[in-house]
Amino acid sequence: MQGRQQGGPLAHQVSGTVDRSVRRVSRANDPDAYLRRILINASNRRFRRRRVTEQPGDPPDTPVDGPADLVGERAALLTALHQLPPRQRAVIVLRYWQDLTDAQIAATLGCSPGTVRSQLSRALAKLRESPVLGEGEGR
Repeated sequence: MQGRQQGGPLAHQVSGTVDRSVRRVSRANDPDAYLRRILINASNRRFRRRRVTEQPGDPPDTPVDGPADLVGERAALLTALHQLPPRQRAVIVLRYWQDLTDAQIAATLGCSPGTVRSQLSRALAKLRESPVLGEGEGR
């Protein structure tokens, strides 16, 4: 839920950036990749600014019915993702949240598809070994 609440200001910031660079976006070989790169850069800037002043909160202590039951698992996943290096985190997010192909991710990040696959492999290995995502009840 927190990501959706933060999406509005991020979208507003990105739309301002796109308005200022509309010529470069229209001339890009892959405008979608260019726009995703703008979004990633804006998100990284917001994360760096926020990281200094905010500390992630604990999941709620009281059980909640419905999809909110997964808050603890989601918090653990986000914590594990934040422990990854930025490029590995970007590859994971673009692959599994944005459902992009290796070629699309490579165009977005400005690297080769082979680099995308190796970064993805390393990121998944780190996530598998992460103590934050370790074996718990029901996993």
